[in-house]
Parts: sequence; structure tokens; C-alpha cells
Amino acid sequence: MSARPLPTVPFAADSWFKASASAAQNECVEVNTSVSSLVGVRDSKAPDAVLAFPRAAFTAAVDAVRDGAL
Repeated sequence: MSARPLPTVPFAADSWFKASASAAQNECVEVNTSVSSLVGVRDSKAPDAVLAFPRAAFTAAVDAVRDGAL
């Protein structure tokens, strides 16, 4: 069985942002919303590794954290 390459999502390189609370720290999670149906998430120390989530799922997860459910 051979491994198939993962699809590449064309997130705009200049659209990554991090929380303002993380500005002074080097260990940050960055988010990109330049693709309409997806949200990209990456570690600022390893920017070549990107996770892509459906926008609705990402929003639901953030809301659950905000509400204390996660």
C-alpha cells in the first residue's frame, strides 16, 4: 500500500493571524480564514504543517471552548 499525498489548500500566505494575547510569546497557534469554506490552523514554530477544518466545525469548537463545554 502506497501513501497518497495530502491535498494542498491554498491559504493566502499573508492572512495568518494569532490572538493578541499571544503577541509577546513565541509559542502561538495561528489561524487563517482566507479560504471561504475552511479554517487553517498551524503552529507558529512549524508553519509548513497546516491543519484545515470545515469552517462550521471550527466555529462550533471555538464556541464550545468559550462556553466551557470543552
